Amino acid sequence: MTQISSDARLPLYQRLRDHLAERIASHAWRPGEAIPTEAELAAAHGLSIGTVRKAIDCLVAEGILERQQGRGTYVRRARFNSSLFRFFRFQSESGERRVPQSRILRRKEVPAPSAAASALRIPPGEPVINLSRLRLIDGVPLLAEEIWLQKSRFAAIMEIDSGDFSDLLYPLYEERCGQVVVSADEVLTVETANTMQARLLRLEAGAPLIVIERIAYDLERRPIEWRRSRGPADRFRYHAEIR
Repeated sequence: MTQISSDARLPLYQRLRDHLAERIASHAWRPGEAIPTEAELAAAHGLSIGTVRKAIDCLVAEGILERQQGRGTYVRRARFNSSLFRFFRFQSESGERRVPQSRILRRKEVPAPSAAASALRIPPGEPVINLSRLRLIDGVPLLAEEIWLQKSRFAAIMEIDSGDFSDLLYPLYEERCGQVVVSADEVLTVETANTMQARLLRLEAGAPLIVIERIAYDLERRPIEWRRSRGPADRFRYHAEIR
């Protein structure tokens, strides 16, 4: 029988929830992988099905697990690229909706500037990795991105060949660095393109840009990535249904 926390101040389902979250954080179950059934967990921990179900309900509500009808319960795999689809029109000339291609423009290790240190909750000057990335559809630039990562967690990023970077970074973080993004906060602002941004995005200097600032978190709600994605305002759309 597997032991869970003996902290009697917490109800049993909360102790099991914390134990399962720790197992997920230690990669006992990877994103996209099924966890044991409720019956198996109940037997393993000597708990009732109802207690197990309540613990799993907590993790589902937190977005850590997801139930798939008729298949079981899985560790949720983040789908953060969909947020950009909500805001920018990523389509080919034929109207096909596509994930933009990515091109790493610069990769360097630097002392953390104050803004990056604040976002990542690390001391200013701590080593960080700065990535500059351009995202394109059919060779046309759509987004210019600045990404900041704590070096102590992402040192392997500096060793990856440029050609091995995929269009999506989060699977790379998981495979090469053991860092799993499970949630994120985003803020949208507006600014005008400086000379470098205008050149990257093939715009006039001073053209309006939409900025999506994202802080991505791990399972323990620690920030592990800070990025700013900038795109031309005429490609931006916002939709909300109000009832």
